[in-house]
Amino acid sequence: MTMNWSTVNTWWRNLATFRTLYLLCLGQLASFVLALCSFFSSLIAELGVDAPLAQSLFVYLALALIYGGLLLYRRQQLRVSWYWYPLLGFVDVHGNYLFNQAFQFSSITSVTLLDCCTIAWVIILTRIFIGTRYSLWQLLGAAACVAGLGLVFLSDAGVGGGGSSRPLVGDLLVIGATVLLAMSNVGLEFCVKKKDRVEVMSMLGVFGFIVSLCEICILERKDLESVKWSEDIILAFVGYIFAGVLFYTLIPLVLKLSGATLFNLSVLTSDMWVVVFRIFLYHQQVDWLYYLAFAVIVMGLIVYSTTGNDPVSVPYTEDGNPDDQYLLVNEENGEPRNSSFTP
Repeated sequence: MTMNWSTVNTWWRNLATFRTLYLLCLGQLASFVLALCSFFSSLIAELGVDAPLAQSLFVYLALALIYGGLLLYRRQQLRVSWYWYPLLGFVDVHGNYLFNQAFQFSSITSVTLLDCCTIAWVIILTRIFIGTRYSLWQLLGAAACVAGLGLVFLSDAGVGGGGSSRPLVGDLLVIGATVLLAMSNVGLEFCVKKKDRVEVMSMLGVFGFIVSLCEICILERKDLESVKWSEDIILAFVGYIFAGVLFYTLIPLVLKLSGATLFNLSVLTSDMWVVVFRIFLYHQQVDWLYYLAFAVIVMGLIVYSTTGNDPVSVPYTEDGNPDDQYLLVNEENGEPRNSSFTP
């Protein structure tokens, strides 16, 4: 029996369209949760608590308990050499530390704005270490997303960023955080695509908790002892922990389906969600450029996710090998196989 490849191609393209919409919605969910993390982190700073490592400590502990329990229940051996996980945990902890510490010096909108620098680092790192190839349209889509955040910068310059104390220090901390978080995202993308996301999240939680606990004893012990705990502070910490665990739960799913670049482009709109918080919770003025910026970012996301050969990554089987059926259909469509870096 002769297979009708035209029908197969049409079916596959329709499936790809729905998959793209699904990825965009999933990315926006992650963006909203990231905005919640930023909101609670900013709230903790406003309440007079300077303990960025302590904030992440309980997030990593929750990840270790939830995903570590699943890993023990499955009784499987590690698929990634264990010595990579302390490095991944170290990079992720310090990326979050610098990001949370920035709220002590800059406004919530300025911090989330400068976080767009992560895009450039992710594109460079994925090209070098994973072999991801980007088309000209994808790069233009990414540039449009960053340009949209530039409009937010103009808006912040016009209406103020929420009363930052030492904005330059905060900006430098955010830029340093973007480098480390980009390294973490690319490492997570490689692991969750070729290995197992339950293992990755559990090990990230374990080693992230260990690194955070060791550094809290050195850097934040006195700060934590001086904190006058109140109901508001405790609720802010609980909110941050809940949002952080949910965000880390979404990260491997989005990275596995779309890659680190589309993930970071999607979370650029977290600044737009922060605007919603500013309007309804802080009752601050918001410039019209925010809405224009949101439209530009959405257009950039659509361009990036619907063009080029790499918006949807090759799915992998449980043993870490590419799905042969997927590659066969792609070859019939005339699309090249994705290159990948193998350590």
